[in-house]
Amino acid sequence: MLQEGKALPPFKLVGDDGNTYQKKDFTGKKLVIFVYPKDMTPGCTQEACDFRDNKARITKKGAQVVGLSKLDERSKVKFKEKHDLNYLLLADPEQTYLDKLGLIKDKNMYGKKVKGIERTTILVDEAGKVVKIWPKVKVNGHVDEVLAEL
Repeated sequence: MLQEGKALPPFKLVGDDGNTYQKKDFTGKKLVIFVYPKDMTPGCTQEACDFRDNKARITKKGAQVVGLSKLDERSKVKFKEKHDLNYLLLADPEQTYLDKLGLIKDKNMYGKKVKGIERTTILVDEAGKVVKIWPKVKVNGHVDEVLAEL
């Protein structure tokens, strides 16, 4: 389960470049992980593009941006290419890591209860500790909140 002040749980996920990434690959860097429900949807696209447009400002503050969602790496490649995203996208198609983080939640969709990913951003320090969690992210203005925390 994800908690501020605790270590980010370890992971082994495939990136849009086909490489496998683990938590240890990011040790020594501040990491902004934005967890989004699905590639190519309007809110997720806006959020991804906001991080793209502000990547230089985030990098200048010593952090790296990574996107994470459920669809596979092929979907990530298409999403990245279509929107010229300039950072790594990680895939969790089985949703095992997202579930481990506690980000699979009950949602109401058209009157039906469904399981879905809660849009969340996680700030991790250089040692791998969770510094800040933004749950139930509202996309507009969110990147500015992240920048203020960095």
